[in-house]
Amino acid sequence: MLLNRNKYGSFTDAELIHSYKERQRNGIVGELYQRYGHLVMGTAMKYLKNVHEAEDLTMDVFENLGKKIAKHEIKHFKSWLYMVCRNECLMRLRKKGPVTQEIEDRLTSNETTENASVKEEQLSRLETAIEDLKDLQRMCIKYFYLDQKSYQEIAAELNISIKKVKSAIQNGKRNLKIMMEGSHEK
Repeated sequence: MLLNRNKYGSFTDAELIHSYKERQRNGIVGELYQRYGHLVMGTAMKYLKNVHEAEDLTMDVFENLGKKIAKHEIKHFKSWLYMVCRNECLMRLRKKGPVTQEIEDRLTSNETTENASVKEEQLSRLETAIEDLKDLQRMCIKYFYLDQKSYQEIAAELNISIKKVKSAIQNGKRNLKIMMEGSHEK
């Protein structure tokens, strides 16, 4: 293990990713865990607010990291990894459902029922707002943030240019923000 640490310790993130795509060595994922395990754990704690769940999620993220690296084009690993972790957290929270999540919130945190219902309302408004986007914006937002597809994958899937994908995501995010702020004022 120490040998792998020395071997990959001097590599940049980009070199590690490239090397993993070529050789698929577990030592590379181990090096990425050494560098970013604490960041994934911190992000998981922020969303899940439970140490055991955050530890499980962290291990799941790194267990599946190799498959995701092989499948995606990654330009900025640290921000890509944050998005992977964030999406995993959100998927776990969605799987729990609003009732289970509300009960757990009451048991594990000091939040009031009012705060929990406000968060639930915000998530509900966000889901509605996403559905209200124009078709292209909605599809690109879902593919990019929920399915974790790259710009290239989205462009190929929808048979449009990468520039159009980026534009749809940017406009979709802006429109979501406007819709969320507008519904908050009501």
